[in-house]
Amino acid sequence: MSINKAVIPVAGLGTRFLPTTLAVPKVMIPIYDRPSLHYCIEEAIDSGITKIILIISEIQEDIIKNYFSLNDSISDALKNKGHEKSLAEIEKILNRASVEFVIQKQPLGLGDAVLMAKKSIGETSFAVLLPDDLIIGNTPTLKHMLHIHSHTNDLVVAIKQVDSRDIPNLGIVSTANSQGEIHEIIGMVEKPSVEEAPSDLAIIGRYVLPIEIFDALERSHKGALGEIQLTDAIASLIPYRGCKGYLFQNAHFDVGTPLGLLQASLHQAVNRHGIDVDFGDWLNFSFPENHQRLPK
Repeated sequence: MSINKAVIPVAGLGTRFLPTTLAVPKVMIPIYDRPSLHYCIEEAIDSGITKIILIISEIQEDIIKNYFSLNDSISDALKNKGHEKSLAEIEKILNRASVEFVIQKQPLGLGDAVLMAKKSIGETSFAVLLPDDLIIGNTPTLKHMLHIHSHTNDLVVAIKQVDSRDIPNLGIVSTANSQGEIHEIIGMVEKPSVEEAPSDLAIIGRYVLPIEIFDALERSHKGALGEIQLTDAIASLIPYRGCKGYLFQNAHFDVGTPLGLLQASLHQAVNRHGIDVDFGDWLNFSFPENHQRLPK
């Protein structure tokens, strides 16, 4: 059975972006010309998802809901000014998938956010995408993961080789064997020390999960911060359900940090047709010593 539902948790407080996030949800801060939530939904749609469940907080509700309502005055203005391409990009995420909003009263961790979607998901496997992880490529990473799940019926997580300095901040997997980009995962641990980490392969914000994950989340014990960890729930299912890691090759940016968001914005500006030449010329003129360090 094909998967057509995805959960996107966006109810985080965004403290790293204060004071901006006093007024604007973190997922609505622009990455060059569109917010990370737009990219995330676009990836889901391009992967075949037709229903999206957004887990939001009460203070985000009006701003995020407004983003999904294109009024006639804006539509007419874009048409009159010849901006049909921009209109088509907006209409794409409005028309090709239905969006349901679920309010999370308190931010109690990623696991709790996913659990909030239990009623909306029903009895089928589903995808989870985290907007903090911006993944850009010709073929969506989630699309590859859904293909793996359709052939194996296993849980699937996106993984990436990371620097040892980042290991204590991420979920790290242990693997038994691999076939190219697909790794057999036999265990995972949330935020280990470098010395205790089973590998340098980290879980990166894309998941394909079975409905059994909800029971696992309900059985999970809250951590030190009172949060329910999705990684712990997935790990508890591995002995009973296979789990694959997809070592994706697309460009990845952690836009949950100011540096990552700046890097992603520069990447998009350099690679966006129509401004790439002018922007590149400006960078060469203003920062000639840094040009070779720009993302390709």
